[in-house]
Amino acid sequence: MQYTKLGNSDLTVSRICMGCMGFGDAGRGQHSWTIDEASSREIIKRGLDLGVNFYDTAIAYQSGTSEQYLGRALRDFARREDLVVATKFLPRTQAEIEAGVTGQQHIETMLNTSLKNLGMDYVDLYIYHMWDWQTPIYDVLDGLNRMVKAGKARYIGISNCFAWQLAQANALAEREGFAKFVSVQGHYNLIFREEEREMVPFCTQENIALTPYSALASGRLSRLPGQNDTKRAEEDAYAKFKYDATAAQDNVIIARVAELAEKHGVSMTEISLAWLLTKVTAPVVGATKLHHIEGAAKAVELELREEELAYLEAPYVPHPLSGVMAQNKPANAKESQVWSTGDQKIGS
Repeated sequence: MQYTKLGNSDLTVSRICMGCMGFGDAGRGQHSWTIDEASSREIIKRGLDLGVNFYDTAIAYQSGTSEQYLGRALRDFARREDLVVATKFLPRTQAEIEAGVTGQQHIETMLNTSLKNLGMDYVDLYIYHMWDWQTPIYDVLDGLNRMVKAGKARYIGISNCFAWQLAQANALAEREGFAKFVSVQGHYNLIFREEEREMVPFCTQENIALTPYSALASGRLSRLPGQNDTKRAEEDAYAKFKYDATAAQDNVIIARVAELAEKHGVSMTEISLAWLLTKVTAPVVGATKLHHIEGAAKAVELELREEELAYLEAPYVPHPLSGVMAQNKPANAKESQVWSTGDQKIGS
């Protein structure tokens, strides 16, 4: 395993981050394909044995049971000081808004719940999961900064945002003396490269870590179409929403991944991640079987030649926004005014 610094933080992370969305009680969330605690523990233990020290979960994953499974396994198998643990929080609910719960109060409640689920006193990285147009960004940053000052989060990150949102948020944080976002977790892989337009160059300039999710496009970059389909491939409607509309053009790239995998005598997972590892700090790789994390770890050691990287990239054509980012916009003009700092507007 190789290691690197997470952006402008002092956290040392493995080049592979284990994504834990596949862990949790399948009866307590939106995903029917998640695996039970015993299977989760086996995969987490294997990740630790392979040198993975970076683990990403969220309070939204299976009603917090992903956090619970991860926390119990890490307590049993590793020392807390050797780990980098990230979790994420959801936007305020409409009920909270109507009850007058502030963004600051919401973040504290969410983090306290996550810490209880994890059985930890702090998380290393606390991530703003998706943009909340009904909560002022000032309140979000203030709430996160309070958690950093309280020692409950060492650093903060953001997920599912546009480059302009990240830029304005960090500019506001710098002006107010708040903690700044040190990482961004966006949708980025070999068949969805829209982050390269603005987010990737911005983060490179600002030394903000890129830790993309869907690194293997929900498994599409790990096998040929129709080959060894998984329970997730059959039942994950959200993944189908993200990728089915562009399947024909994506399959051209997937075929090239398979071609290079055969040439190198490695898996398609290794080729796909080896490409992504030339672009980002640490991709978030979900694992529901041992070979998933084993293949990801092997990818760190695989070096593709420049002409091979270009060969993989050449067929790509622009994609429309999909998934969470397709909904990252204010519902109306009034909602766009939540970019208030209390004394002036910094956006519209």
